[in-house]
Amino acid sequence: MTTELTAEVCVVGGGPAGLTLAVELAKRSVSVVVLEQSGHFDRSFRGESVSPDSVWLLDRLGVLDRLEGAYQQMHRMEIVDSGRTVLRADFRRFPYPHPYPVEMPQPALLSALASLGQEKYSDHFTLVRRATVNRLVRAGGDSGPVKGVTARTPEGEITVRAALTVGADSRFSKVREMSGLSYTKLPLDRDVVWLKLPFPPEWDDRTYRIRINGDQHGLFIPTRPDSVRVGFNIPKGGLKELRAQGLPALYERLDRLAPELSGSVRSEIRSWSDTTLLDIFTALVPRWSMPGLVLIGDAAHTLTPILGQGVNHAIIDAVTLAPLVRDAFDQGGSEAALLRASQAFQRSREASVDKSRGLQLRQERLFALHGAGGVFRRSLYRVVDQSQKLKEKVLGGAYFQLQKPGPHAVEAQSSATRGVTGLPGDR
Repeated sequence: MTTELTAEVCVVGGGPAGLTLAVELAKRSVSVVVLEQSGHFDRSFRGESVSPDSVWLLDRLGVLDRLEGAYQQMHRMEIVDSGRTVLRADFRRFPYPHPYPVEMPQPALLSALASLGQEKYSDHFTLVRRATVNRLVRAGGDSGPVKGVTARTPEGEITVRAALTVGADSRFSKVREMSGLSYTKLPLDRDVVWLKLPFPPEWDDRTYRIRINGDQHGLFIPTRPDSVRVGFNIPKGGLKELRAQGLPALYERLDRLAPELSGSVRSEIRSWSDTTLLDIFTALVPRWSMPGLVLIGDAAHTLTPILGQGVNHAIIDAVTLAPLVRDAFDQGGSEAALLRASQAFQRSREASVDKSRGLQLRQERLFALHGAGGVFRRSLYRVVDQSQKLKEKVLGGAYFQLQKPGPHAVEAQSSATRGVTGLPGDR
């Protein structure tokens, strides 16, 4: 039995990009159906670091209040290279409405977005869980405009017919594959092994820590309520070799980066199933849209984990696209109007994404340096450490692309923008 639904927009993927977009569309009285493959929002090592610009947007969208107590502000960043601190940044000195990145479990964020849509905008917002999209519905054959999707659910097949289909289904996007939109996957020279440990008592829980030793580095991220997420680099495709060396090789690697965790890693990580591998790559998608379909978030521009940019750009994408889609429907909702909106969305977002990707790739190259390159890296970090303006410039490329700095920015902008939606000018 096939169930049919009709909406103006069908969003494939109930992650930060998809749900933020759905809420923003429903708020604008655009009917939207979200198809989410999972039956729950339980996700570990997925987008828990939220950049300051996204925190600012979540506040403006009325979501942050729903997350009170579920997130933790981060006040500092510290880079230690070869046992010496080479860079400290204090976010409390950054003059923005929301200067702090936050650590927020993704299930809490997604639940807050879903409940907001279901409670406030139920006439226009529908979320279907356990729906696995398997086909794009096209008009006039396989190369025609997209008119929706079909999906498998435990109750049978579902067809959603929509004027616009949005692929928000992450870095391994099935919608992108089915659409035929070309892309280039650029593997980086490393992968990351993630694990979670009890938070060490000698650390404060408001500091991001980066530890570097030669060409090895680790990220140490406080995680509510009392854990630390640890991510350390291995060569691309190197997990098999690391596992062949046994868990002692993992322990010794962390000993060199963070001896404070030597005891807990041995007591908590007893098998490789206690770790998670993240395949690190970036994806370049020349064209994010085609008639009837547009990609957003990681489906359109996969980024690396550095500085939490995946969630950041996913949320900004959603807030940028929603008013453009609303305008297209106000113009009649034709295929041509929606395609123009999708193309305008890409034009407005591409430069910002490219800027963040460039910053991430430069950091990746710095982390990989060793020998004489390591001396250069340490010198560079020390130069940045001596200047607050340089810190603001370097981190501003990732963290502060939307917020405007200035005296009394926190008080003036947060009160002026609370409850306002859309980006000024949709840059």
